[in-house]
Amino acid sequence: MKDIKLRSDDELISLYVEGCNEAFDALIDRYDGELFSYIRLQVGDSDVADDLFQDTFIKVIHVLRAGTYQMQGKFRQWLFRVARNMVIDYFRRTKAQHVVSIHDENFREEYLDRLPYPSPNIEEQLVERNRRDLLHSCVARLPKEQRDVLILRYHKDMSFKEIADYTGVSINTALGRMRYALMNLRKMAPRQAFD
Repeated sequence: MKDIKLRSDDELISLYVEGCNEAFDALIDRYDGELFSYIRLQVGDSDVADDLFQDTFIKVIHVLRAGTYQMQGKFRQWLFRVARNMVIDYFRRTKAQHVVSIHDENFREEYLDRLPYPSPNIEEQLVERNRRDLLHSCVARLPKEQRDVLILRYHKDMSFKEIADYTGVSINTALGRMRYALMNLRKMAPRQAFD
């Protein structure tokens, strides 16, 4: 018998529907890190992300057991669409604004502070930090969809195809959001700040 972890998503789903819980565990193992990171990036809170991650897989279980999932070799895209809908529902319930603050220490540690300074010169370091703070402030003011594409592209090194799959939109939509994000950043930031 073929190793369960080597099976396709659709094969694992079929096995799970037939009663093999090990197949569902293999699906979770395949996507848990990537899915949790996506949700955490969206909500900005690990505890909330953990809850939404669990809710996503509970929803997946219900759909698979009900037999309403259409197997077309696109489980990953569907899974991330379910997670995205969970995030949207969460924000609707809490009426939360997902705005990144330049004073958010977690964001600073995750993105800004791990970038090396280009020079040991103190004055240059201060100028560079001011540039980063300005850029960070401008990025935080972008509409959420544009900000997400920008972060996924430059901080997560994702291709536009990966971004499209990750966010459940077409590649053209992802490209358009990036284009508008860059245009908006150019309008917000003084030209000399990034020369």
